[in-house]
Amino acid sequence: MRLEGKGVLVTGAAQGMGRAIARRFAEEGADLVLVDVDEPQLAIAAAAVERAGPGRVEALRADVAVRTDVRAAVERATAAFGRLDVLVSQAGIADIGPLLEVDDATWQRLLDVNLTGLFYCVQEAARAMAPGGAIVATSSTNAYFVEAHTVPYSTTKGGVVTFVRAAALDLAEHGIRINAICPGIIRTRLSAVLTEDPVAGPAYLRKVPLARWGEPLDIANAALYLASDESSYMTGQALTVDGGVTLGVALDVEDGALPGLHGVEGGGS
Repeated sequence: MRLEGKGVLVTGAAQGMGRAIARRFAEEGADLVLVDVDEPQLAIAAAAVERAGPGRVEALRADVAVRTDVRAAVERATAAFGRLDVLVSQAGIADIGPLLEVDDATWQRLLDVNLTGLFYCVQEAARAMAPGGAIVATSSTNAYFVEAHTVPYSTTKGGVVTFVRAAALDLAEHGIRINAICPGIIRTRLSAVLTEDPVAGPAYLRKVPLARWGEPLDIANAALYLASDESSYMTGQALTVDGGVTLGVALDVEDGALPGLHGVEGGGS
């Protein structure tokens, strides 16, 4: 019950990582306001989250790229629970395509949701928080481990990490912490195009040292740590949760990727 009695706002809560985070927080006793643009899925998620814990659960259809929507969500939390202790800014979108084919609308929408939305959420939530508040923002390993055809997405996720680092200095004056999570490939609806591909999926998985896909619960547990008092001396940081894929290249020795090391015994070099 690490979040018992605390008011929490989770954006992007209808599916995937956001829903898993909300459920995990409910298990720890939080009172929750869940926000998403997908109202039908949000209602389903809210019912599931409510069954997961003893706290109260409110659901509100809102677009994080619209400040008045964000303000309404914060007001809902403070009205319902009398306080707002934690914000999880999980809402985000992605679009894949070659740089020279990215149109203005795509570029602007990713900026609006992934960066401006974060700005709105943090600013509005922090104004309602007392000292001791915690904010968790979702970035991506694409913030520093970029891939082809991801320029708008990678740019926004890099911006999330920089935003969190800079915001941490300002929010510390108010006793509020902010940290980011950088997930690798997590098995959700949006990543199914890779994780369920019979060829590309196993090929990518061979690059992951822990040899499995991430699950939404992996991110939920990381978010719980950053939101709880267990991380009370941590702010402005980016916590990578990717099975080790960004550590370097995972080579398959059995397939002869390192033939020169076969038969080599101990040593310090």
